[in-house]
Amino acid sequence: MARVATTSDVFNAIAEPQRRDILALLRAGERPVTELAEALGMTQPGASKHLRVLREVGLVRDRKAGKQRLYGLDARKLRAVHEWTGGFEAFWNDSFDRLDAYVQDLKAANGKKEE
Repeated sequence: MARVATTSDVFNAIAEPQRRDILALLRAGERPVTELAEALGMTQPGASKHLRVLREVGLVRDRKAGKQRLYGLDARKLRAVHEWTGGFEAFWNDSFDRLDAYVQDLKAANGKKEE
């Protein structure tokens, strides 16, 4: 099966951890590629490639500011990811509730043994 292009949708684009790191850095505001590369310990060309992918799927916008190009987060396309992951919230809440009940049962059992 052929691999899906990373620029085909947001899910493919954010599958790469370094791209998620870039998005996290951009939450604080616009930054030039050199700052992003330095913060992530990568080369400027490497950061530029990731930014190109993020820009093509609509997660990042860029603008000229003098001699620099600033990159900023455009999180609107993350709504699909948020809605999809939100569907698992009930699953995790139920799992944690069961775990909590189990821990409470263990505590109660241990309390009876000590009496």
